[in-house]
Amino acid sequence: MNSAKILIYDGSFNGYLTTIFKAFDEKIDIADIQKNNQSQSGLFSDVETVFTQMDKAKRVWNGISKKSTLSMKNIYFAFLSESKGVELLLFNYISKLFSNNTSSFHGYTEDTNIKVEQLARMVSKEKQKIEAKLRFQLTKDHVYFAPIEPDFNILPLISKHFRSRFSDKQWIIYDTKRKYGLFYDLFSTEMISLDLKEINTHNLLQSSIFSRDTHTTQDVWDNYLANTAIKSRINTKLHTPYVPKKHWKRLREKTAV
Repeated sequence: MNSAKILIYDGSFNGYLTTIFKAFDEKIDIADIQKNNQSQSGLFSDVETVFTQMDKAKRVWNGISKKSTLSMKNIYFAFLSESKGVELLLFNYISKLFSNNTSSFHGYTEDTNIKVEQLARMVSKEKQKIEAKLRFQLTKDHVYFAPIEPDFNILPLISKHFRSRFSDKQWIIYDTKRKYGLFYDLFSTEMISLDLKEINTHNLLQSSIFSRDTHTTQDVWDNYLANTAIKSRINTKLHTPYVPKKHWKRLREKTAV
């Protein structure tokens, strides 16, 4: 009898789908699925690395699309949550999706579907908040820059929104937590990595990369806030449900008063 395997993938969504293909195709008894930079071997499990193959990833994704378009969204959004154990959770979810006999599927519980949907909703909610509240600053290179530090890996989800909304401007949205960003050059969007040693995401510390007009506008806004804010009327309990404290360091109206 073959022991259960831990499959290691490169962390990408296509890499994950390739891993799902291998698990199905070879009928592997899965102990876990892990990213290559977070892998831990199991005591009684074999470990195997899976290399991304786009053709196999597409076959799995096309198969899911034929089953349910809603499931496609749930799977992708839940995957981007980067929640601990999400790979195995989604493997169970996808296996259930393709299974005609749910009783024969080992490891599946009715909670699987609920957990995936909950993760997908959480990611969707943060995506909407970022789209509504993101603010850009103009750099000296005439590129608009916005740092973010989201709980979930939502950059792949917000690209379309900002390409449509700011199609006439070059911009970068940079995830300082995951150390990669999106760069839009008026024609296309690509993923980039930057050296951000000079940039402090706290807006009060003015980096030399930003234009003089940007700093002047910030100074005027700071003076306005300092002179109009009534500290005795500040209600942090009211603010928190609408703008969580983790975002306050990027809001000048919070840091300037």
